[in-house]
Amino acid sequence: MSDPRYTPLAQSLPATVPFVGPETQERQRGAPFDARLGANESVFGPSPRAIEAMQQAAGEIWMYGDPENHDLRHALAAHHRVQPENIIVGEGIDGLLGYLVRLLVGPGDAVVTSDGAYPTFNYHVAGYGGVLHKVPYTGDHEDPAALFAKAAEVDAKLVYLANPDNPMGSWHGGADIVTAMEALPEGTLLVLDEAYVECAPEGTAAPISANDPRVIRMRTFSKVYGMAGARVGYGIGAPELTSAFNKVRNHFGVNRAAQTGALAALHDNEWLAHVQSEIAGARDRIADIARQNGLEPLPSATNFVAIDCGRDGAFAKAVLDALVSMGIFVRMPFAAPQNRCIRVSCGRKADLDAFAEALPRALAAARN
Repeated sequence: MSDPRYTPLAQSLPATVPFVGPETQERQRGAPFDARLGANESVFGPSPRAIEAMQQAAGEIWMYGDPENHDLRHALAAHHRVQPENIIVGEGIDGLLGYLVRLLVGPGDAVVTSDGAYPTFNYHVAGYGGVLHKVPYTGDHEDPAALFAKAAEVDAKLVYLANPDNPMGSWHGGADIVTAMEALPEGTLLVLDEAYVECAPEGTAAPISANDPRVIRMRTFSKVYGMAGARVGYGIGAPELTSAFNKVRNHFGVNRAAQTGALAALHDNEWLAHVQSEIAGARDRIADIARQNGLEPLPSATNFVAIDCGRDGAFAKAVLDALVSMGIFVRMPFAAPQNRCIRVSCGRKADLDAFAEALPRALAAARN
């Protein structure tokens, strides 16, 4: 019996996942987490309207979802004051990144990102044989000027920039991104990941025309809208680019209930404002907990806070491991010097009470 005939590229890749899920860690530790503060989900939940809409859609789940995502695309277009042709809907930003890389990146093609930025993008680039070129953060911020200079140097097809940033929570003003784009080289597409922009100060979203062929902006229902499990994301870009996704995407990838729920969530501005308020309060509480333990919280425009543990990555990892052993799920950046931090997602009062109780014990364990 012969083995499957994998492609040389597939044979060269390790079997990996960008993130080890909390469920995996719970199975490994033999107990559930007391506080799930690592995946940047919204523990405040989705809009009640979205829940009701998805419950009603459950009886219709025998049908495939609309392969054109028509109603959701048109609602998103109206929301952003663009045309439906400017919108592409997919299985979260992760799914859209995979399709985008498949469209543009082949073996040996250059791609630029920041060292320590969102690893799922890197995973897709490796999966299609692209060559990643990385630039360091500057002052815990992704550096658009350095990214675009590197893109020019290596003739990159894609350059990835998250604003606000994960894992540091830092951000640039949208107008500054537009100014920096003057140095974006001809033939390089900017992937502007705005997953957390609804959590950020006004003016963070880049004022870029949806028809600008130099950029595609990525948004999601996984963060402030509280629908991470539904897997709904979308891109805003020039029609020529968004229509190209139809060459490679899974047309039935976004299920009927997810489309229905996202549409209801988009129209519930009251719930959006409620969650934004909860996030702001939780960020303040996390910062207070950090300072009470002699640590420094970094300013955040996201639904998490990076906490500087004051030493190196080994110490931060020891703090993280101790927290996990105490039932507190958190994560940390994986590249130096950002890996001196742990990253704590916004949570409810009970979640943050548990974190506040565990953190001094975790620090003591890490110091011994």
